[in-house]
Amino acid sequence: MTATAHHHIDTTVDSAVDVLTAERSPVLAVAPGDTVTVRTLSAAGYTERQPGPGLEAPTRIDPRRGHCLVGPIAVRGARPGAVLAVRFDELVPDDWGYTGSGGVDTPVNRALGLTDAASRGPLLWDIDRASGTAANQLGLEVRTAPFLGVVGLPPEATGEHSTIPPREVGGGNIDCRELVAGSTLFLPVTVPEALLFVGDGHAAQGDGEVSGTAIECGMTTTMTLSLLDRAPVAGVHADTPAGRITFGFDADLNAATTTALDRMVDWIVGLHGIGRGEALAMASVVVSMRVTQVANRTWGVHALLPHDAIVSSDAPR
Repeated sequence: MTATAHHHIDTTVDSAVDVLTAERSPVLAVAPGDTVTVRTLSAAGYTERQPGPGLEAPTRIDPRRGHCLVGPIAVRGARPGAVLAVRFDELVPDDWGYTGSGGVDTPVNRALGLTDAASRGPLLWDIDRASGTAANQLGLEVRTAPFLGVVGLPPEATGEHSTIPPREVGGGNIDCRELVAGSTLFLPVTVPEALLFVGDGHAAQGDGEVSGTAIECGMTTTMTLSLLDRAPVAGVHADTPAGRITFGFDADLNAATTTALDRMVDWIVGLHGIGRGEALAMASVVVSMRVTQVANRTWGVHALLPHDAIVSSDAPR
């Protein structure tokens, strides 16, 4: 039996990157089954707290084209056709974060009348890891549920690709609030050695990430990386404490929804040995369709099947 290793990596000038690319030398190479603890900065790459709401702070990458990430992490032996399984063992946020809203001309802000700079609603947060809460300067407190917004692979072997839109090929800026500790995200391998990029820590977020940001924060993530020859369904999917999840990403909300649902129907077929028509009927009873995020130029939709939602009637109770 091959021994596994535990690696550690921080966000440095050499490890930080703001694009997804297979043309960058790996900052770390691991064997399948190895564990990696990686410290990432916030999406903006702030190296210290902002001095006040809406004010800037020094950043690791300047100027920055996309999210401040760490990568790529090479997984030896990974080849297209395999599936990279990223298990999140622990996600520990930094003790401060921020949330921005308004002041930018986006479709959502336009619809809400919040494009003017004076309409911005920036929040600064103190994060209490022990209590699992975060409080902002307005005296409002929320529960935290940390996860990484960006976990992805280069979509192809050449070029530099934006970190902003999530993709059917490679994943990336998925922004799914269910990917908390204990979750495993499955990414079909797109390029040799997989070349994983991670970052964009969120201490808390609602489905949709409607302002365009969550509680953005630095994060210390411990994850175990494994390779599978095959997966139960095609595309990006996950097994989380909340249940099994399939994803769809498209500029068309209907197309994103259909993709997520189609793959969930396939998963139910595989789990219970029933036909697709029957699986769709079961999905209508127990599967929740959720808008993952609206903020990233591409709609994200996920289908969620709770683990205990379908029980065989002849199973012991």
